[in-house]
Amino acid sequence: MKNSINQSQTDKSSVNEAPVGHYYRVKDRRLLLDRAGIGSPAVVFLPAAGMIGLDYLNIHKETGKHTTSVIYDRAGTGWSDQVKLPRSAREVTNELQHLLHAADIPAPYLFVGHSLGGIYAQRYAQRFPEETAGMLLLEPPHEDFLTNTPTFEKRYLPGQAVVILRTLLTYKQSFRRIYEQMFTGWPDTIRKPLIDYHLRTLSKTMTERKNLKSELYAELREGGSLPNIPLLVFSVTEIDPFTKLITSPSFLRRFITPFNNSKKIIYSKLAASVKYGEHHILNNAGHATIHTDSPDEILKAIQYLLDLSKAAKS
Repeated sequence: MKNSINQSQTDKSSVNEAPVGHYYRVKDRRLLLDRAGIGSPAVVFLPAAGMIGLDYLNIHKETGKHTTSVIYDRAGTGWSDQVKLPRSAREVTNELQHLLHAADIPAPYLFVGHSLGGIYAQRYAQRFPEETAGMLLLEPPHEDFLTNTPTFEKRYLPGQAVVILRTLLTYKQSFRRIYEQMFTGWPDTIRKPLIDYHLRTLSKTMTERKNLKSELYAELREGGSLPNIPLLVFSVTEIDPFTKLITSPSFLRRFITPFNNSKKIIYSKLAASVKYGEHHILNNAGHATIHTDSPDEILKAIQYLLDLSKAAKS
């Protein structure tokens, strides 16, 4: 570890390639990271599949008023160097640990893991419990969803075919409208390149999570219990605009209530697996847009976890 960290250094010549942040060289890759504020524990945002650090700029800047806040792009995403996807949770967490050390951001860390990022946050906590102060998990995938959610039925195929055809014909305009609404409050210098990036890389969402069932669930299952750290798990009840765009209304009507009930059971069990765990439901947010639909609730949760972490130290 020490050799890797000593060889890591800021690549200042690359700073202007991204709208914000600095590049750090970790082994043979350049990774983009932006930090705001000072204080400990540092809050580190782990994006959902296909999403990147700048997607969380609204919460990142506010969090930086209270402690160190970190957003970054995993290798293969955003403005970091490109690599073949998907990757194992071990590789992603190794990379993150090296990056945080290279950027001189000391542990412990409070992770905010959104969707796939929640898998990586849990794996980091399993592997490096002494570096993990707490976790806020926003709709993380869970292995129990494989057997406790409604399955797609053939009778929904005609409606789904119509939706997919319509989406293929207008996908760029439709996705652009959604991103423009999501990032309304972002500065112009960031919003345009961020939206352009997402429109160029729409397939990364599926590519980055391609090994979820085949590899990532097994890594978590075999990694052991989570450490007894403060843990909040958030679930949502609304369908986000991306899902509406690619899913037939008939299937959504059949799917939404059973899925929300399953999430309540599964996430409550996940929260109960640690001593200081809680599950909360956000009624006016969607899965992919939870951080832009309910930023105030997420900020309050981060502050709550920060307070718990500081109280545990005293």
